[in-house]
Amino acid sequence: QVQLVESGGGLVQAGGSLRLSCAASGRTFSIGWFRQVPGKERAFVAAVSFNGVSTYYADSVKGRFTISRDNAKNTVYLQMNSLKPEDTAVYYCAADSDWAPLTTTRSKYDYWGQGTQVTVSS
Repeated sequence: QVQLVESGGGLVQAGGSLRLSCAASGRTFSIGWFRQVPGKERAFVAAVSFNGVSTYYADSVKGRFTISRDNAKNTVYLQMNSLKPEDTAVYYCAADSDWAPLTTTRSKYDYWGQGTQVTVSS
């Protein structure tokens, strides 16, 4: 069983930065970040392969967000720069429990954290 705990959310002004962390207990493979606003489906943000070599981003965050991982700490990070009000959401990390290509599909991830709120003020 894998447990994921997100941290690092908060309130920031537009143009600012935040770094989210996702600490995992247990073995994980690919890790993804998703975000959700009330009334909308949880949307893919970014994903990183088990060794950190491969990454993939949603078009809306490409060039502004960077996903990385430190396997020695069993932690994945999401560095968010040039934040916009439309980035406001609850951010969730998710882990795949098996070897598989990076995916943007929610149902392919087996474990989820509890989420951390990110609010970007204009």
